[in-house]
Amino acid sequence: MALVQTGFKLTSSVYRGLDWLAPLGDLLLRLYVANVFWKAGQLKIQSWDSTLYLFREEYSVPLLAPELAAYIGTGVELFFPVLLAFGLAGRFAAMVLFVFNIIAVVSYPTLNAQGIADHQLWGLLLGLLILRGPGKLSLDHWLWPALRRRIDV
Repeated sequence: MALVQTGFKLTSSVYRGLDWLAPLGDLLLRLYVANVFWKAGQLKIQSWDSTLYLFREEYSVPLLAPELAAYIGTGVELFFPVLLAFGLAGRFAAMVLFVFNIIAVVSYPTLNAQGIADHQLWGLLLGLLILRGPGKLSLDHWLWPALRRRIDV
């Protein structure tokens, strides 16, 4: 019986420690995914002519003219990672990037196996953020309760 109690106490201590670290994990997760999309957006604006060429010749975004798709795609990659990093409208930002990630895979038919694996990882991580929210180290965590009280949601 003493062995079971010791095991339970040890497990409880480990779980408390993990609960204490979880907000940091959520923050690191947000920052990792945001960085991936932010860098892609930065690359696009650094060489706009190349970006337009890629959207005209390589990518086949459904329902949009290539130039419009380039502007929208670059805007998404520059705006929503910032929201995600700060955890402001975190679930919404994660949803937008999740859909954007799917569109990116569908629009680039010659994406190699490593590229597909990367997009799968990013989709999984964004899915976690959609389900769990941005965590305690986010602006949402601090702003949402006050906003909820103001509008009686």
